[in-house]
Amino acid sequence: MFKDQTNYNVAIYCRLSKDDGNTGDSSSMESQKQMLTKNVKEQGWIIQDYFVDDGFSGLNFNRPEFKRMIEDTEKGKINLVITKDLYRFGRNYLESGAFLEMLFPENGVRYIALNDGVDTIDNADMDITPFKNILNVMYSKDVSKKVKTGLRTRLIQGQFVSTNAPFAYIFTYKGTNNLSSC
Repeated sequence: MFKDQTNYNVAIYCRLSKDDGNTGDSSSMESQKQMLTKNVKEQGWIIQDYFVDDGFSGLNFNRPEFKRMIEDTEKGKINLVITKDLYRFGRNYLESGAFLEMLFPENGVRYIALNDGVDTIDNADMDITPFKNILNVMYSKDVSKKVKTGLRTRLIQGQFVSTNAPFAYIFTYKGTNNLSSC
């Protein structure tokens, strides 16, 4: 792998939406951290900080760790932001574009989405990035629609759809979520 000799102070940004599965410091979150940390160390760059938003949607940018990371880029503490995928950065293509094409370049910040092959140091990557962002928004809306349809179907069939049993009931798992009184 090519080793970049530039000195970078790196922000490792990880995000896992509630819609993506588990919350808490999940295995997916740990996997993101490990993969990105390994890549940064292989390049010889300096990890300035980890910014982790667990349980936050990528459709808005009102995420506490994301906002803290942006403040650090504006203060000049960070000059490279790295994420596992472009959609971990955000799924709102307009706001993502504002950060990637305006705010980051104005502050001398490079951005890398490792699995998507996006690197703002390469202008050819930036030509396709807006399209990838639009696809991320479409994917998010499609998943949301499918989840709602699935829940609605289960409700119509009389199935219990909550993750918590009501007071004085317990789950009995016999192929589906069934409730039994205590």
